[in-house]
Amino acid sequence: MVTLQNFRVMPFERKCDVITFYGNYLAQRNCADCKVFLYHTEGFFIEVFYSPKYQKVLMINAFDKAIGLEPYLDKISLADLIG
Repeated sequence: MVTLQNFRVMPFERKCDVITFYGNYLAQRNCADCKVFLYHTEGFFIEVFYSPKYQKVLMINAFDKAIGLEPYLDKISLADLIG
């Protein structure tokens, strides 16, 4: 099991492996010139900041606090949860 603390100190390539094999895609948002992809795995969330202009991942951010989900609230429909 990968913990948030272990994930944060992993090399970039290993983080990509964890996201690919264990991450569950949840949502996407735009941030400046980046696309930010949100994943959930092992009890924490992972954001992947991708630059379409440069066609590469610029940053990977991991967190476990609900406040980190705030930028995605407008992407969630409660109607999808009802019924």
